[in-house]
Amino acid sequence: MSTGITTIITISIIIIAAPHFSKFFKLPLTTVEIIFGTITGYFGLIQDNEIFTLISEVGFLYLMFLAGTEVDLRVLKNIDIKIIKNSLIYISLLYFFSFISSYYLNLGNVFIIIMPLISVGLIMSLLKEYGKDQKWLKLAMLVGILGEVISITLITFASAALKFGIGFKFYKTVLILILFLLAIIIIFRIVDILFWWFPNIKIFLMPYRDNDEKDIRISFAIFFILIAITLYLHLEIAFGAFIAGIFITTFFHHKEELTHKLASFGFGFIVPVFFIYIGTTLKIDSLMTPKILKLASLVTIVMIFTRILASLLVFHTLKIKERVLFGFAHSMPLTLLVAVASIAYNSHTINEEIYYSIILASIFEVIISMISIKVIFFQKSSIK
Repeated sequence: MSTGITTIITISIIIIAAPHFSKFFKLPLTTVEIIFGTITGYFGLIQDNEIFTLISEVGFLYLMFLAGTEVDLRVLKNIDIKIIKNSLIYISLLYFFSFISSYYLNLGNVFIIIMPLISVGLIMSLLKEYGKDQKWLKLAMLVGILGEVISITLITFASAALKFGIGFKFYKTVLILILFLLAIIIIFRIVDILFWWFPNIKIFLMPYRDNDEKDIRISFAIFFILIAITLYLHLEIAFGAFIAGIFITTFFHHKEELTHKLASFGFGFIVPVFFIYIGTTLKIDSLMTPKILKLASLVTIVMIFTRILASLLVFHTLKIKERVLFGFAHSMPLTLLVAVASIAYNSHTINEEIYYSIILASIFEVIISMISIKVIFFQKSSIK
């Protein structure tokens, strides 16, 4: 049997089996997919080829697109100004602690961007498990949305620095990015006014009863158009995919099932291929080396500790137990960690050792945080 056929069959089996293993071991699905990718890659059941690499790259972009669909600008616009202020202080503290930790522990500049990353992907799963009425979890979601927007924006700036270095090309790219962001803000404002005056336009583009899947077609059109624009402007294309997701959620909120349909397609097929691919880039022998385990453990401890510390210092409206839970909820930026590690590794900014450590740390954080949240949440404590 050719290696290509073996690869296709193996990937198919993983996509089918992963949800069952995820449920049995109570681990996030993405973690299981990375682990399976690592194991099957080690035994040669999955081998790199052009089609596999291409699909994984599309899967990465679609993942960023889905990350964007988690951000509703209407929610950010309606957040209490005090929460926004505290959120910005909290996020600033994360970057401050990250800078101090990276400097004193000699971790390298890339960790200044990596360690404060925030993603709401796994917070969504916590909402399903613990309910939307939990104050700490609702706040974690609101702060997470703002944090994810800031994280993706800084990743785009960092990607330009990694690609071009600090020089004329970098400053040119930053200027283009700023102009691009201003243009996006203006377009968002124009569309908002247009839809407010003529709400039927939204219904025409995405009707409630849609037998032709117009909503999916328009979503993918916006997805590819923004990718094309960022490609033309030589910006990080993941940023374009992210903005496309924000646009869909913000302006077509009347189609409540749309984000679910988009996520079902993504996490049902194309996104798992990306995580399986990430798994195949890891070598089991290298993962078990003391140096990588030590660095991964150190990064995990710093990321969890700084989030809990920042939460304790800022969010005084929460009880101490809730602030600790809040910190753990933000300690699982698995998708963004993997994404940034991939960008940095492919641009040869970090070596294989650091790349392995970051991926391993992302898995450690999810496991530790999920278990800790469950233990603390159900523990009867006198701590107020």
